[in-house]
Order: sequence, then C-alpha cells, then structure tokens
Amino acid sequence: MSDMLRAPAEIKYADELDYLESIDTGPKPFSWRLSPRMVRLFILGSEPSDGLDREIPQKWFGDRSFVERSIVTLASDRGLLLIGDPGTGKSWLAELLAAAICRNSTLVVQGTAGTTEDHIKYSWNISMVIARGQSREALIPSPIMTAMEQGVIGRFEELTRATSDVQDALISILSEKYVAIPELDEDNIVFAKPGFSIIATANSRDRGVNDLSSALKRRFNFVRIPVVANKRSEAEIVRFRTSELLRRHRIELEVPPSLLDILLQSFADLRAAAASAKSDEERLESSLSTAEQIGVLEDAILHSHFFGDRTLRPETLAGSLVGCLARRSPEDLAILNKYWHGVVEPRGREGGPWQEFLEGGRQALATLS
Repeated sequence: MSDMLRAPAEIKYADELDYLESIDTGPKPFSWRLSPRMVRLFILGSEPSDGLDREIPQKWFGDRSFVERSIVTLASDRGLLLIGDPGTGKSWLAELLAAAICRNSTLVVQGTAGTTEDHIKYSWNISMVIARGQSREALIPSPIMTAMEQGVIGRFEELTRATSDVQDALISILSEKYVAIPELDEDNIVFAKPGFSIIATANSRDRGVNDLSSALKRRFNFVRIPVVANKRSEAEIVRFRTSELLRRHRIELEVPPSLLDILLQSFADLRAAAASAKSDEERLESSLSTAEQIGVLEDAILHSHFFGDRTLRPETLAGSLVGCLARRSPEDLAILNKYWHGVVEPRGREGGPWQEFLEGGRQALATLS
C-alpha cells in the first residue's frame, strides 16, 4: 500500500475481507466471495450483537436500506444504478460493494463525452492485427468485457456523461449477457459468467446532459442516495475521512471539536441559503456536499501542517472554506460576503473560535475581491 497513492478498497481492507471470508457460513449468490450479510457488515460495520472476535469499522455512512437494496439487486444479476447529488458517496459505495463481492473494484469505465463504444466492449491491438490478422489474441477487452469473462462486478462511473450510443451499448450486455465479435469467424461471442453485474453511478444534477433511454432504465434497479441531512451522521463521515487523511500523510494533528462544529454549521447555513435562493446567481456554484466539506477540512489541515505551527486554527479553516467555495467572481464572492456579514459576524461578536473564524474569512474575502 505504501507504493500506491490510493489503494483500492480490496487492498486497503484486505485483512478485514480475509477475516470475514474465513468466518462466513451464509449462502453466497453465484461466485460471491462473501454472503450478502457479510457484505453488509463489511460496509456498515459490526455491532456487539454480531458476536465477532474483532471489530469491523463502518466505511459508508447512510441508511442501511440503501445498502441492503443494492446488495439484493446485485444478487438478482440486475444492473444497479446509484443516483444522487455530487458528494453523496455513490462511487465509494460502488467500490465497497465490488470489493466485498468479488475482491476487485478496479474494472471501471469512466463516463465522459469522449467515452466510446470500444470502452464498453473491446478494441484491437493494431500491431498484432497487421502482423497476423484479427484474432482473440489481438483483441483488447474493455473492463466490462473482462468483468463478464471473470464473472465479477464491472463499474460505470458517471453514466449520464456518456453519449446515447455508448449508453445503448450496455442494453444488450445487461439483457442478453453476452458480447458478439462480428470481426471473428470463430470464438466470436463472449458470454458473461455467473456473478457478472454492473454498478453504474449518475449525478442527479446532470439531468438533461445525456438522459437514459427507457430501455436502459428498465435494465437497472435505481437506488437514490440522498444528501446527508443528519448533522451527527455528517460529522461521523467527516471524522472518518479526516482520520484516513491524517494516516495517509502521517500527520499528527488534532481537529478540535469546536472547529468541526463550525464547519458543519457553516455548510448547514449555506445550504439553507441556497435552498431559499430564487436564482442560480444567488446560489454558490458548489453543491455544498459532504465531500466538499471534507475537502475544505483537508485543505486547512495540510495548510496548518506545512505552512503553520501544526495546529488547526479557526482562521485557517475560514480561509480554506472561502478558497474552496469561491469559484465564480463576482457571484460566489458576493454570496460569501453576505453570509460573513449577516451570519458569521453576529456569532463572532460573542468571542471564542467564531471570532477568529470571522477574521480569517474577512481576510480571505478581501484577498479575493
């Protein structure tokens, strides 16, 4: 893991997965490495009532029903589509599901405007084709085709970012469970092995970019992941991700609970303001997701570690918040100025960390204005 900037979940949590597999006596669909109950336990964490010899920490924070419905969908060999706002943990949940089910979460296609049908099916090694003609040896399978051949989970990130013809290439794969290779005379069909399925993610804010056809929608079970509205759950997510950051960078720095409360409250205030805004010009361009909240805290921690006295202070957090959220000028700057004068300033008059947060934000806004 020390040689990887970011280890996939099956490597990062290999010890846990080995342990769960060794004690798993439940029924397993297809060629799954863990039973559905153990998949859920791996993702949501263990409880004393589970009677395990070791604790399994929670890795995804959200409603249990979303995880259970996702697992049931994959056990039925239907495609799973996780849809929601940016930063709601869709990709992380997809990675954890694939890691627990088949110990391989890396068979991923990233949906973009440049994604082609070759990324879904296959392409050719041109040098081999010129030298010896088209053959199975000269074929380069896509991550999805590789998942079909191995009977494991393939992932498709940002499905609605891909064009309609690329999306349509998934229809036959999800319904017929095979890919034809018309260029070959023999051995020209790749059949999916039991256990193959696709987990796709889609950003609900991308609606209208490349809408899914009704035929493709019928081949997916939808699980909508909402924005985390519970302050306690959001605090747990931020703590979990922050502790991972500190371990990865080998940083010994404490995040004071008072500063975490300020961060959570600031995002809650800005979300409320965005909800009551009458136009996009009155809303921050940021989606104000939990992921962006983690990004603000990460920025402040690294700044404190490398350029400060290795103590996280309110003014550093305020500067990171302004720097991360002020993307448009002058619109976002005006919104943040209004928030600082109308909400943060009254709290800052009471003294304490809010006062330092107020001053740090003022300096950051003055620099950007």
